[in-house]
Amino acid sequence: PWLALPGYRHTIGMGRSWHFIMDYGFIAVGIVYVAMLFVSGQWPRLIPTSWSIFPAAWNLFIHYATLHFPAEPDGFYAYNALQQLAYFAVVFIMAPLSILTGVAMSPAVDNAAPWYPRLFGGRQAGRSIHFLLLVGYIAFAIVHVTLVVATGAQRNFNHIVMGTDDVRPLGLVLGCIGLALVIATCVVANVVAWKYPRAIQGLHKALMGPLERRMSASKRMNPAERYTQADISPYFWANGKMPESDEWKHLASLDFRDYRMRVGGCVENPVELSLDELRALQREEHVSLHHCIQGWSGIAQWGGISMLRLLELVKPLPSARVVEFISFGEGPFGGVYYDTQRIEDVVKPECLLAFEMNQAPLSPMHGAPLRLRVENQLGFKMVKWIREIRFVETEKAIGRGQGGTNEDDEYFDLLPYI
Repeated sequence: PWLALPGYRHTIGMGRSWHFIMDYGFIAVGIVYVAMLFVSGQWPRLIPTSWSIFPAAWNLFIHYATLHFPAEPDGFYAYNALQQLAYFAVVFIMAPLSILTGVAMSPAVDNAAPWYPRLFGGRQAGRSIHFLLLVGYIAFAIVHVTLVVATGAQRNFNHIVMGTDDVRPLGLVLGCIGLALVIATCVVANVVAWKYPRAIQGLHKALMGPLERRMSASKRMNPAERYTQADISPYFWANGKMPESDEWKHLASLDFRDYRMRVGGCVENPVELSLDELRALQREEHVSLHHCIQGWSGIAQWGGISMLRLLELVKPLPSARVVEFISFGEGPFGGVYYDTQRIEDVVKPECLLAFEMNQAPLSPMHGAPLRLRVENQLGFKMVKWIREIRFVETEKAIGRGQGGTNEDDEYFDLLPYI
């Protein structure tokens, strides 16, 4: 926990925030580095131009594997064949693949273009590749630093830091200072994550918000699943703390025959609807891939009424920009569980109030009597055990103003399209 951000606290919400904040640096540095390779004419140092590099690299690997370092007469001016292949792989294969497999875990992308995660063998295969690439970066860094030190630290640090081919100590000193600053930055980042998590959440929102709002506004990102009943997962995990209220238990004991869902707030026509009345409002169904913030996924068929149909019934006022979904369940730290959706998202295709799962009544474990399905976001946004729906002007006036129980208490992101 002391090594990986964000340390001991808020590991999922803060972890996502740090991940996406760092993505900007990762991509920006990569763009500048690759651009400068070509602008400066240094690209032949990394990009192979002959197939003969492969047997040469194998011969060098045998040298290293047997702890016999090969002669490096011009190491300052050119990488040997094995170094060149390693650097080429990191910059031009691993880094782009990290970005592409990261996108393959996006609920908005996956459910708008189901073909995309299949390029990597499915979402979970893409997730495994993404993680193994991280392992690859760590292994590369360990081998790289070890060989820099073992083959002449002072000269190599001057190559790297100063751009000179000599054995003065300045490059080594500056290099060690740089490494110390990196370690200090990690320590400071952990402390900031522990003490000021709301600030990190705010930075995440500022950096990712414009991109995610554009994704939401784009019709190309509308959910358009192409899954079939044959794709349905044999087991579908269930997250969340089961309701403990006497009201929900009483309703469950009667198979929710007395259930009434209240819809109010900034609407012209507040209503209370039983399950039978909901079923009479034109049932719809779809098969979709569910994305949990914890990493697991599953495919299921959902049946219910479109949120667009509900909006037509209650007629939200022009001031209503956000829909609050209030659960019978509790949050992780107590209090009523709730979450919010923007009007722009609940009117998207396949956004349902689901009362069926896999052609059977929704089970208590999976959210009975009613749960939300909004297929362009992560699962924590899909409130289960819905008690009430309210249309409001802004999420800032609810709870702690972050848009949901997990957003308030665990620093999850408000718009988790990615």
